[in-house]
Amino acid sequence: MCRHIAYLGAPRTLHELLFAPEHSLERQSYAPSMNANCVINADGFGAGWYDPSRARPVRYRRSQPIWTDLSFADIAEVVRSTCAVGAVRSATPGFPVDESCAQPFTDFERLFSHNGAVEGFPGVEAKLRELAGDLAPIPDARAPVDSALLFALAAGRWRDGAALADGLAYAVEAVAALAPGRYNLLAADGRSLAATRWGDTLYVRRGEDVVIASEPYDEGPGWEEVPDRSLVTVDQHGVRVSPL
Repeated sequence: MCRHIAYLGAPRTLHELLFAPEHSLERQSYAPSMNANCVINADGFGAGWYDPSRARPVRYRRSQPIWTDLSFADIAEVVRSTCAVGAVRSATPGFPVDESCAQPFTDFERLFSHNGAVEGFPGVEAKLRELAGDLAPIPDARAPVDSALLFALAAGRWRDGAALADGLAYAVEAVAALAPGRYNLLAADGRSLAATRWGDTLYVRRGEDVVIASEPYDEGPGWEEVPDRSLVTVDQHGVRVSPL
């Protein structure tokens, strides 16, 4: 279910990140190579990026497949950013194909994406809502999809002052205690990235420019597979991978 990618480094166009590579996120939307749970990610897409003119990220989302939105592909050639998140969606049965469910979600300066699913979600939804608390201040947390409540758990911690990675770790640990599932989460705040691998594939490419992705977008060197049940932190101190 779903594929996502995050970038932090020198300014690059969205086209370079999402469309140009041989196995780009766009290609992964119709031909993923490492996703055993589906063969197509055509139930929506989104991109979020940071512009120096404002603190909040800019976001673009649609409920259609990314390859059908020629206007976004055109815009992507001229939009440049030092930090961006992209996602393509394969909707879990029972959840609508709706723009509100397309990711990344956003809260203040942060972007969030979930690749995976909560198994037996109806049986634990009430408990997750109880843990998440008041969703009114976080509009994206009210989307009709399981990912929204994972976002609410992380965003609640962030609003209390937790670091980007700590918010993701809390969300995964809280939901995993209630239900099995695939909990690959991804977040950015314009200055740092964080991600979890829990049940699905995840790779990182280190260097002055850092990429975290569900699967490598090319055959070039430097891609490292993140071990399952791990937390990835990318900030001014570099890239760190620790167990969850």
